[in-house]
Amino acid sequence: MKARSAIMAMVTLAGAGVLAACGGAGDSSTSRSGDGTTVTLGYFPNITHATALVGVRKGLFSKHLGSGVKLRTATFNAGPAAVEAIFSGAVDASYVGPNPSINAWAKSHGKAIKIIAGAASGGAALIVKPSIKSVNDLRGKKIATPQLGNTQDVALRSWLKQRGFETTKEGGGEVNILPQDNAQTVQTFEQGTIDGAWVPEPYASRLLIEGKGIKLVDEKTLWPGGRFVVTDLVVRTEFMREHPDLVKKLLAASVESNAHINDNPADAARTADDALKALTGKSLEPDVLAAAFENVTFTNDPIAASLRVGARHAQEIGLLEPVDLDGIYDLGPLNEVLRAGGAAQVSDR
Repeated sequence: MKARSAIMAMVTLAGAGVLAACGGAGDSSTSRSGDGTTVTLGYFPNITHATALVGVRKGLFSKHLGSGVKLRTATFNAGPAAVEAIFSGAVDASYVGPNPSINAWAKSHGKAIKIIAGAASGGAALIVKPSIKSVNDLRGKKIATPQLGNTQDVALRSWLKQRGFETTKEGGGEVNILPQDNAQTVQTFEQGTIDGAWVPEPYASRLLIEGKGIKLVDEKTLWPGGRFVVTDLVVRTEFMREHPDLVKKLLAASVESNAHINDNPADAARTADDALKALTGKSLEPDVLAAAFENVTFTNDPIAASLRVGARHAQEIGLLEPVDLDGIYDLGPLNEVLRAGGAAQVSDR
């Protein structure tokens, strides 16, 4: 459901809040103690991760995990960092983009992770200075992405390659790509040290509204029906094997959070903004928050076809070796949760 006017009316009421059980990436992972089990969930302070922002803030994950389980959270700027935390065992499950999920699968030879649900579609764009009118004007310019190899980084490099531009991992080539923290990108764009950025929401809307940029590419226009996975939920394979009950509970919370977002967009926007303020120390401007939510669709469907296309793009630009993705999804537990709630099943094809 899209209700931008309702969101605009409500977000001005957003107040300060504190995320429960919020920790750093170095927090211990699943553990047994006299107090029960601790589960660590990762996500990003992005609107494309509102499933987690809203679910954690409203206590949905804690509710579904139950009183005997402690929820601990860890936040990251981009997927590659989250994947490293998964590999180290510091995180049990995390919301990440599709390309880091693919990289985790490839690097571990299909052993480390499983994608167990979708979370969001859309919400990524290339925002540039008003002087840039077309792709040809990008030659010699500096464009930021969240991190080398993250989903937006791959999207930008692939899009440029398809239009005849050469880039390098080191930031050279005909267009200079500079991976940097999203919050830093807002500053460098306003300072004029970069010419644009391919970023997720809310940073795309911040560059557009606060930075007075223009939208050169809305990524959804590059995909059939405008649908592509921007956020999915991955879990450590070992955690899934040892705690299938907890995985299903995490999924139940994720599904309930998406349902709340779609049924109550104004409240969800306010809740997400409260969560972002607790994480970053700053609320979003009401028009930025409304625009960001308007650009993202929250769905449990992992939109598997788009992930496979993304893998091909990463291969074509030299950031991924050919990889067999059969088995990367385990949607059985999600479909059990959806079936129990009378919702449509999802597919890994």
